[in-house]
Order: sequence, then C-alpha cells, then structure tokens
Amino acid sequence: MGQKVPGGIKTIDMRDPAFSPLKLELQALSHTKPARLDLLLDMPPASLEVQVQHSWNNDDRSLNIFVKDDNKLVFHRHPVAQSTDAIRGRVGYTRGLHVWEISWAMRQRGTHAVVGVATGDAPLHSVGYTALVGNNTESWGWDLCRSKLYHDGKNHPGKTYPAFLEPDDTFIIPDSLLVVLDMDEGTLGYIVDGQYLGVAFRGLKGRKLYPVVSAVWGHCEIRIRYINGLDPEPLPLMDLCRRSVRVALGRDRLSEIHGLPLPASLKNYLLYQ
Repeated sequence: MGQKVPGGIKTIDMRDPAFSPLKLELQALSHTKPARLDLLLDMPPASLEVQVQHSWNNDDRSLNIFVKDDNKLVFHRHPVAQSTDAIRGRVGYTRGLHVWEISWAMRQRGTHAVVGVATGDAPLHSVGYTALVGNNTESWGWDLCRSKLYHDGKNHPGKTYPAFLEPDDTFIIPDSLLVVLDMDEGTLGYIVDGQYLGVAFRGLKGRKLYPVVSAVWGHCEIRIRYINGLDPEPLPLMDLCRRSVRVALGRDRLSEIHGLPLPASLKNYLLYQ
C-alpha cells in the first residue's frame, strides 16, 4: 500500500563518506539538545516490563491495525488500500524528558511514514494515502519519506528536517531512530545513527502527548521501545558525579571501572549495578 516516492530527489546518506562534510552540520546541532539527554542515554535502558507499559495501545488505534499478541511492542497493519492508519502509545506525557526508539524497516514505509506525537484528540484514520500525523492541530510528525516536519499540515506546508537539508533533499533514515520528547522545555527532536538532529518542534508545554505513528504499507510491522525517562527535578550530585566519571572514561573503557581503586559498592554504582 503506497508506492515509492517519485525520483528526481537527491538522497543524503550520512553513512556515505561523500557526505562527511555534513557531519559538521550535525555536530553544530548538538548544542540544541536537551541538557539531560546525554545522561538519560547513558543510563541502562528501561526493563521489558516498563517498555510494555509504554508500548502501543491496542485500544487506541485505527481498526486496520492490531498489536501483536506475541510481542506487545509491535503492531501490524492490514493491507487495506487507500487508507492511512495510526496508533497511539499507552502513556501520555505531561512532564519530564522521554526517549523511545521506533524500529520501522525502510522497505515497509511506502509513500507516507510519519513518526511523532499527538494529543488524545488526533484522528487515527484517513481515507487515501497521507501524512496523517501532523496534518491537523493535534499532532506533530516527521515524514521519514520526505524529510519534512508537519503540524496542521492542511493549512501549513511541511518544513525540511534536519534543517541543513536543501528543500529537495531527502535524508536516508535507517531502520530505527530515537524520538526525544522534552515536556519541560516543550520540544520534540530526533536522533539518527547516534546524532541529534536538532529541535523539530517547540511550544509543546502544557499538553498531554502520546507517541504516535501513521502508516500506509500493507503488512508493515513497527516496534516501539521505551528507552527511559527523567523527571524535571534537579539531579542528585551523586548522579552528576557518576556521569562525569563515565564520560571521562568513555563508553569503550567502562569495563576498566572494575580496576579502579574504589570500594566495590562505588564501582557497582558507577556501572548502574
């Protein structure tokens, strides 16, 4: 359902050495990311139990979608022609910093594949193929096929994202990406291949927002995996010190914590054990 995006568009794959100069553009976007994002991503991921609590809501979906019985993190879309279908997550967020991973195979995206957030009032079905998430005032989404951001898309054109792309460029997005929702700052952003792509949307404070995707491809299966969240309260000094030690060592040398002249309890704390 839904065919490939028409040709004539320059595609940018950041894994291609030819586009290495653009990585400097990406690095320049790092200063816009939420202050506590690095700390959250350094934490151990949420348990499977917590991931299920934050997974797709089988009671809040288009009827052309169902959550799989054998994997509550994954939904399946029926091959219904001329239909765009969406599903919300179980949990709506009003405060804190939250990150979740969306796994969506590139070959299963079709013409419209949108990832974002929505209020509880956003529609979850539309006739025809469209960027359903973001075409109204109740949702905000990134169309992975066009590298465009949409909000109230019926009245406003999409904006190119990441911001350094030319209007006719399309950004190659791999099978998985991270969504970064900061309800304390009221921003939404995305991470691809470990690179924060900058703030996509602002002005989200004061709402209750749910993870959402809209899809058109028949038999596509999309997984959501809640990574973790942080409350808005100031972080304890111990947590900040742990983060400083782990940054100083680097991710590839964390195993060397075992060799530090420290009490076992402190070593365990540094390793989140």
